[in-house]
Amino acid sequence: MTIWTDETRKDAVEAAATAFEEETGATVETVLKNFEDIRADFLAQVPTGEGPDITVGAHDWLGEMTANGVVAPIELGDKASEFETVAIEAFTQDGQVYGLPYAVENIGLIRNTALAPEAPATWDDAVAAGQAAGTKYPVLIQVSEEGDPYTMYPLQTSFGAPVFVQNDDGSYSPELALGGEPGNAFAQWLAAQGEAGTLDTAITYDIAVEAFANGESPFIIGGPWMIASFEGLDLAVDPIPSAGGEPAQPFAGVQGFYVNAKSENALLANDFLVNFMSTEEAQLALYEAGDRPPALVAAADSASSDPVTAGFREVGTNAVPMPSIPEMGAVWNFWGVTEAAIVSGSQEPVAAWEKMVSDIQGALDAA
Repeated sequence: MTIWTDETRKDAVEAAATAFEEETGATVETVLKNFEDIRADFLAQVPTGEGPDITVGAHDWLGEMTANGVVAPIELGDKASEFETVAIEAFTQDGQVYGLPYAVENIGLIRNTALAPEAPATWDDAVAAGQAAGTKYPVLIQVSEEGDPYTMYPLQTSFGAPVFVQNDDGSYSPELALGGEPGNAFAQWLAAQGEAGTLDTAITYDIAVEAFANGESPFIIGGPWMIASFEGLDLAVDPIPSAGGEPAQPFAGVQGFYVNAKSENALLANDFLVNFMSTEEAQLALYEAGDRPPALVAAADSASSDPVTAGFREVGTNAVPMPSIPEMGAVWNFWGVTEAAIVSGSQEPVAAWEKMVSDIQGALDAA
C-alpha cells in the first residue's frame, strides 16, 4: 500500500504505518510530496492506474475529486460520531463521507489580553475597546488591495449572507445566497468601515501580523498559523464578534486523507484510515506536527489543554465548511476585489455588490 504525504505529516503517518504493518503483515510505502503538487498529481495519475492508495489532502478538493471520479467513499460507520461535526460535514457529499479528517482549521479573534482584558461581544464593542486601548489600530484585518473574503467571511455571515445555500448534511447546493438585502447590508457596512478607517486596503497580511506583534492593536482576526509570530504576548482566542447581528461563522478548512477510487488495496486503505489514523495517538501526533486542532474529539480534548488551541477549537464549533463544490471556483474571481473596491470607497457599495452577484451567477451559468 502506498501513501502520499507531505513533510509536515510524514513522521506521524509513518508511525501509524509501522503499527499497521506489524498488526496486518501488509507493507506500506510512504512517498514524500510537496503539498502544493499533490492535488494535480493525484488527479492526473489516478485515471491512468497510477498514484497512491491513500493521499493526504484538503476537504475543499472534494468537488473536483468526485467530479473526476478519483476518490472512493470511506466506511466510517459508528466511528463518524467520534469526530467533530464540522469535520465530517466537510468531507460529505451526497450523503457519503469521502475523507478521513485529522485536523480542523479556522480563524478567530486573537486578543492581546494586556491591551483588552475582556472579549468583545460585537464588532462595535471591539472597535470601542481598540480605541480605548489607545493603539494605532482598533482591530487588524488583512483587507489588502485584492480583498480577503476568507478572513472577512464571518463578518459577512453575521449579516445572514452566506456564499451558497447549505444543505442539512453540511454540504452545499450551487445556489448563491450572498445577494439580496443581507448582502447589500454587508456591502454598506464595508463602506462605512472603510470610511471610518477601521478597515483599510493598505493593511496586508504581513503589515497586520507585524503591527499586532508590536502591540499596535488589541485584536487581529486570523488563524493558528499566525501564533508563532506573537511570541511573548499573552493571548486569548475568542469568537469573532458579530457585525450584523447574526452569528459570525468563519470557514472551516479540514485536512484529511483520501482513498484512490481505483486502488486495488481499497479494503486495506479503509482499515488503515479507520483503525490506525483515527486513534487519539495518531491524531495527536498530526496535531503536534501541524499545530491545528485535531478532528477526532478525544484528541481535540487532549490538545485543548493549550488555551490557544482550545480557543480556536471553540470558535470552530460555529464554523462552516469551506464549500468544496466546483462552483466555488467562480466566486473567488469577483469576491475579494469587490470587497476591496467598496472598502476603498472607489465603488458604490450596493451597486458593486449586486454587480458582483450578477457576475458570479453569469460565470456559473456559463460553466
